[in-house]
Order: sequence, then C-alpha cells, then structure tokens
Amino acid sequence: MLKGLVTGLHVILAIAVIAVVLLQSGKSAGLSGSIAGGAETIFGKKKGLDELLGKVTVVIAILFAVTSLVLGASIIW
Repeated sequence: MLKGLVTGLHVILAIAVIAVVLLQSGKSAGLSGSIAGGAETIFGKKKGLDELLGKVTVVIAILFAVTSLVLGASIIW
C-alpha cells in the first residue's frame, strides 16, 4: 500500500517537473543570445516568475530524485 502511494507521488512529481520546465522561458541562442546575455549582466536579470519557476523546479527535482531512490532501493515493500 505504501509503495503504491510513493509510486503515485513519483508519477505526479514527474508530470510536475515536465510542466514546470516547459513553463520556463527559453534561453536565446546565437549572436542575439550573447548580446542579450551582456545586457542582462549590465541591467540585471529578469525577476519574478522566472526566478520562482527556477526555485520550484529545484524543489520538485529533489523530491523526484528522493522518490526515485526510495523506489529503486526497494526500501518500501
């Protein structure tokens, strides 16, 4: 029963990681990306939603890793 709950939580966390990563703004590439990167250094980074999504991504990824280790190690029978 407990293994089923952890598995369910693991699936929910997997979907959450995918959703949060897709919601983040993409990084620019090429020459325009290097110019924009320089502008960010001078004028500061975008704050707000991007920062929040970055922190949420880290928390969800850590929880996902913990549930992966728990399920992989067969600690819960």
